[in-house]
Amino acid sequence: MKTIDELLAEGVAGKRVFVRADLNVPLAGTTITDDGRIRAVLPTVKALAEAGARVVVASHLGRPKGAPDPAFSLAPAAARLGELLGADVAFATDTVGESAKATVAGLADGQVAVIENLRFNAGETAKDDAERKAFAQQLAELADLYVGDGFGAVHRKHASVFDLPALLPHAAGYLIATEVGVLKKLTADVKRPYVVVLGGAKVSDKLAVIDELLGKADRLLIGGGMAYTFLKAKGHEVGISLLQEDQIPTVTEYMERAEKNGVELVLPVDVLVSTDFPDLKTKAPADFETVGADAIPSDKEGLDIGPKTRELYASKIADAETVFWNGPVGVFEHPDYAEGTRAVAQALVDSSAFTVVGGGDSAAAVRTLGFDENAFGHISTGGGASLEYLEGKTLPGLAALED
Repeated sequence: MKTIDELLAEGVAGKRVFVRADLNVPLAGTTITDDGRIRAVLPTVKALAEAGARVVVASHLGRPKGAPDPAFSLAPAAARLGELLGADVAFATDTVGESAKATVAGLADGQVAVIENLRFNAGETAKDDAERKAFAQQLAELADLYVGDGFGAVHRKHASVFDLPALLPHAAGYLIATEVGVLKKLTADVKRPYVVVLGGAKVSDKLAVIDELLGKADRLLIGGGMAYTFLKAKGHEVGISLLQEDQIPTVTEYMERAEKNGVELVLPVDVLVSTDFPDLKTKAPADFETVGADAIPSDKEGLDIGPKTRELYASKIADAETVFWNGPVGVFEHPDYAEGTRAVAQALVDSSAFTVVGGGDSAAAVRTLGFDENAFGHISTGGGASLEYLEGKTLPGLAALED
C-alpha cells in the first residue's frame, strides 16, 4: 500500500488530489455536535495543501436516498474544515455537476474544496457494478491523484471507496495508515491480557466479532442492550429490556465455547432499570432503581450497568495490557444512565494498557462525557470498519489501495 509520504515525495504541486475523507459527523440541524472525524483528516489535507496540491475533499454524510437532501448537506462540515485549517474552503453544491467542475477548476495550488455529499448520487452506493463504476469515472475527471483517508467507509464497496482508486494513481492517507497500524496491534502479536469490552444495542451487530474474539481475547466484557440477550440465555428475566430472542441459541453456544476456550465472558451483575425510556431531548430526571441482573422486574427495562458491575468491569480492565472497547454500556446520552459508560472510559484512562476506543458511539461517548482524547491509546473513526477488520474480513476500501 503506497503511503501519502511516498506520494508527496514524488511531487503533488499543481495536481488535483481527490481525498476520500469521512466527514460523516453528527448534526443537530446545521450544528456539528462532534467534529472528531473532520479533525482526523486534517493531517492529510494540510500536508497536501502545503505541498501545493489542489485538494478536492469528498465524503458521505448520513443515508440520503441517492438524491439531494438539504438535511444531509456537507456544507457545515466544509465550513468547519475551513475553520480548522485556518483557510477558505470552497464548497461545490453538487458531486460531479457544473458546480463541482467549476469549483475544482477554480482552485489554485494549495487550496482546498469540498464537494457535496457523495450519496446524493445513486451511483455512489449502487449494487450494480456498471452504475457504480460510471459514477467513479465522473469523479475521476475531477482529479489527477487519489488519496484514501475515509477509514469509516473502507468496509463499504462504494464508488468513491472501491472503484475510484482503480482509475487514478492512489495512496493511503495518514488516518488510514494509523488506523490499520492500530488494528494490527489488536490482531497480531497482541500483548496480554487482552480485554475486549462490547456494548451497543443489538447483539446481532456483534456476533461475528464475538465469534472471532473467542479464539483471541482473554476476557470479553458485555454491556449495553446486547447484554440482555446473554442474561436471557442464562435463564434470567429481562423484563422489557432490549432482547433478540432469535439469537439466544447462538449466544448460548458462545458462552459454552468461551468456557471451553478459557475466555472469561463477563456479564452485568446489577443494572439500572425503569418503566420509561429516558427523554433524551430535555434530559429530564429519570425514574430508575438498581436491581440485580438476575432480578429485573417483568415490567422494567435495563438502561445501564449498575455500580457493582462498574467496579467489576474496572477490575477486569485494571491488569490488561491491551483493551479494545466498542459500544456504550448504557444510554449514555442521558446523564442518569451515563455512569456505566463513564466508568468503562475511566477504567481505560486509568489502565497502563494500550487502549483503543472503537469508533462510532463509543468515540462520541468519550467526547460527550468530557474525557481527554489523548488519555486513550487511539480513538478510531470507524466503528463498523474496526469490527469488520477484527472479524478478519477483507475491507474493500483497503483492498483498493493495495498496489
